[in-house]
Parts: sequence; structure tokens; C-alpha cells
Amino acid sequence: MLGFLLRRLLGAVVVLFVLSAVVFGLFFLSPGDPAQLACGKGCRPEQVAVIAQQMGLDRPAYVQYGEFLGGIFVGRDFSSGPTVDHCPAPCLGFSFQTDEPVVSLLLDRLPVTLSITIGSLVLWLAVGVGGGVLSALRRGRALDRAIMGATLAGMATPVFLLGLLLMMLVCAYLQWLPFPTYVPFTTDPALWFSNLLLPWVTIAVSQAAVYTRITRTAILETLAEDHIRTARACGLSEARVIGRHGLRSALTPLVTLVALDLGGLLGGAVITEKVYGLPGLGHLLISSVAEIDLPVVVGVTLLAGFFIVVANLVADLLYALVDRRVTFT
Repeated sequence: MLGFLLRRLLGAVVVLFVLSAVVFGLFFLSPGDPAQLACGKGCRPEQVAVIAQQMGLDRPAYVQYGEFLGGIFVGRDFSSGPTVDHCPAPCLGFSFQTDEPVVSLLLDRLPVTLSITIGSLVLWLAVGVGGGVLSALRRGRALDRAIMGATLAGMATPVFLLGLLLMMLVCAYLQWLPFPTYVPFTTDPALWFSNLLLPWVTIAVSQAAVYTRITRTAILETLAEDHIRTARACGLSEARVIGRHGLRSALTPLVTLVALDLGGLLGGAVITEKVYGLPGLGHLLISSVAEIDLPVVVGVTLLAGFFIVVANLVADLLYALVDRRVTFT
């Protein structure tokens, strides 16, 4: 167990190191001038040259990357003429547009994205896994066909369209809920819930459709295996056969899928946040890309990669809990 965990941690560190190198290369060494972007369109060439020197862009690429990595672990100093601005670790630089530390911007937006992700995850898992099990147990019947039809509609409906329709219907026409704005959970849990309900539903519809189909297929495959027939022959109740032996084995592929989806959403539910105007990481990413704010784009990308790597690491550890046939080797 300890050896497995250490190997997985080492692998995660290597992946994050490679990701940082790729992201740094793509955004800082690709065609384009970060100094010009930081200075703005009205800057004269001599001003751009001074800013490039202050940003260290006149140094070799490996030196720039070393300073970039060093900033993450020990912090970094940025010279801005007569003064020196210290960026404490973990430092991802300063925004070209607002001059704020990138890490501060990410931390300000993270609670919004975290709230959207956790709420929608609970909703789509409950609906998706429950619907998949129900559909598998009623295979070929009217309920099975109805659930499969609903999943097809859910997967075919674009997220942005569903979000707009829900907002127009529920908020504008029926006025059952307010137009979504982010209220911190610690400020008012009831307002936090009511304002995020529509974004949760918007994400959960398409995700639950996918999980329903995967769960249904996995349950049907598991129910056809020998150990299920043996359990039934031993006289176990159908509920125990399905719940303890069928569903547990069928959940293994879902663990991987949840890890990938969870990690991706924590990096920013881009479309949903944009549709509802919620100030999360996805909204920050879109605005940063539009303004060519490279340090912020790099920060969001690295954070999303970090979440995906960590989520997969946790998924690997959960395999043994979900499926006893899996061992840590």
C-alpha cells in the first residue's frame, strides 16, 4: 500500500512537472511578445525593451523556466524600475491587465467553481447511477426505453442552450428562482443553494445522461457474470445481489470517469459560468484569453491540470474500496 502510494505520488509529480514545462513553452516561448502584451498597444519600442528586461525575457529559455519553477516553490522578485515587487510562493506571476498576483485571482474564483462542481457532481451521480441501475433492472421495458430516450435528449442538448432556456423559464417567466449570482455558503446557505441550483442542473443533465448509459451497460455486463449466478443460486435476495455484488463491480469504470470529470470541472466550468455570469475559474479563463493575459491563462491551466492529476490519484486509491479484486501492487 505504501509503495503503491509513493509510486503514484512520484508519477503525479512527474506529470505536473511535464505539464508545467509544456504550458510554459506554449505560452511564453510561442510566437508573440509577452512584454508587448504586458505594456499595451501604446508602448514605444524602448518601453517594451525595458519591460522585457524587467520580466527576464532577454535571458535563455531554461533560465526563465527555472525562475518560473522557483517562483512556485520559493517565491520570486519582479523588478519594476526603481522598486522590486516580491511575489510569495506559490508565485505564478502578476496579471498583465490588473497587476494582481495570479494566485490571488485564482483563490478568489476557486470557491465559486468549487461550489458549482460539488453540487452538480452530487446531482449527476444520484440521477445518473440511479437511472442506470433502474434502466438495467427494467431492460427492454417501457421504463428502460423512456430513460434511454431521456439520456439521448440530455446528451444532445448543448449546455449553453439548456442554461439559457432554464434561466428564461425558471427565472424570467415562472420567477421561481432568482437570476443566479454567487452568494458564499458561509454568508447565507439558503441563498447559496437557490442561486446555484440552475447551474447544477445545467451541468448535471448532460453528465447524468452519460453516467446513466455507462452504469446501465456495466450493470448488465456484471449481472451476466458467473459470480452473480452463484450468488443467486445461494439464495441471496435480489436486492443484495444487485447492491453488493452487481453495483459494486459496475462502479469501477465510473470511478475513473468521475475523477476525470471532477478534475476538469474544478479547472473551470467554462460554459456554465459564462452563461450564468458566475465569477469562477472558467469565467476568469475566458476573459483572460480574450485579453491575452498570459500569466492568468497559465495559472488556470496549471491549476486544472493539478486537479485532474490529484483526482486520478484519489481514484486509484478508491479502486480497492469499490472492487475487492483490485490490489495495490
